[in-house]
Amino acid sequence: MDLLPLIIQLISGAVGGNLAGGILKNFSLGTLWNSVVGILGGGIGGQLLGMLGLGGGGGGMDLAGILSSVAAGGAGGGVLLGIVGMIKKAMGK
Repeated sequence: MDLLPLIIQLISGAVGGNLAGGILKNFSLGTLWNSVVGILGGGIGGQLLGMLGLGGGGGGMDLAGILSSVAAGGAGGGVLLGIVGMIKKAMGK
C-alpha cells in the first residue's frame, strides 16, 4: 500500500470531521476532537471503501485516485464524527 493515499485520507478525514461538526452543531466535539475523530474516520473509511473497490485504497496517483482518496477520507471522517457525536449526546442525557 502506498503511503500518500493514506495521508490524503487522514487529512481529508480531519477536514470532513470539522465540516460535519460545523454542520451538525449538536454533535460537534470541538475543533480538536472533531479533527481527531475525523482522522480516525478518514483512515478507517478510506480503507473500507478501498477494500470494497469503491475507491480510496486504490493507491493510484492520477486525478481519479486522489479524488477518490479525498472523498473516501472526508466521508469516513464525517460519518464517524456523526456516530461519536450521537453516542456522546445520548450518554449526556
